[in-house]
Amino acid sequence: MSCALVDFEIAQRIASYSKMTESPVVKISPAVSVVGNGVLSPYVASFSSRGPSLAFPRILKPDIAAPGVGILAAERDSYVFHSGTSMACPHVSAVTALLKSVHPDWSPAMIKSAIVTTASVTDRFGMPIQANGVPRKLADPFDFGGGHMDPDRAVDPGLVYDQDAREYNKFLNCTLGLQDGCKSYNLNLNLPSITVPDLKDHVILRRTVTNVGPAEATYHLVVEAPAGIDVMVEPSVISFTQGSSRSATFTAMFTTRQRVQGGYTFGSLTWSDGSTHSVRIPVAIRTVIQDFIADTA
Repeated sequence: MSCALVDFEIAQRIASYSKMTESPVVKISPAVSVVGNGVLSPYVASFSSRGPSLAFPRILKPDIAAPGVGILAAERDSYVFHSGTSMACPHVSAVTALLKSVHPDWSPAMIKSAIVTTASVTDRFGMPIQANGVPRKLADPFDFGGGHMDPDRAVDPGLVYDQDAREYNKFLNCTLGLQDGCKSYNLNLNLPSITVPDLKDHVILRRTVTNVGPAEATYHLVVEAPAGIDVMVEPSVISFTQGSSRSATFTAMFTTRQRVQGGYTFGSLTWSDGSTHSVRIPVAIRTVIQDFIADTA
């Protein structure tokens, strides 16, 4: 049996029309494709993988969003349009390879940081990126991580969040239960994101940024605090000079104003040099009052 899919508003209009008319008439036109300026893009597709991470809730997932809808792909001896995360993955892989060719001395963590911290959270109309669903909603870090990747900006991120193989080994030991203090360690893992899934009162964590831009640079912090959360960062200004250390560490304290078993709220921390570099990391915080309970009401 064939059918035509309509949204809720159109369905209400059809239902009202059918009740008011003794002999309702329906006209169904062929499907059309909308191209060019009439297309809302980018947006998060309904099939896109969503966070939070069930296995590691203190690590934000996904990391990034990339083109994955209606991608012209090679298939055998022809080309077809495909959609899926398997279409987005090659885009990120290709950008990673290009960044490595431009910066052969960068670590994998630096490349990931460059992609995440320079991503866009607005569409081509300058509006917040939306996420498909029922209903469509504004996308948040659990939909697109740092945002929609921007390869041109990723080449010159200004600052990166780096970590070496030893940090990954510590994380692996935590997952295997071979190391103590894993909760604190996971929060302080030098990722280009911050996720606190169980904030009862306040938490203090740290991050380290490495300057990969001009040797002389000053960055000011711009805070977008998650709803119901007070954010204090020290220092709020980082300066780099010729001959000084290329790295700087800052601490961030998050304090909840709502003593409830809440849901996640979102924000960001952005280091800006006031000109070409804006280094943004997403923040996701959930307040709790007790462990081992869920707010399902």
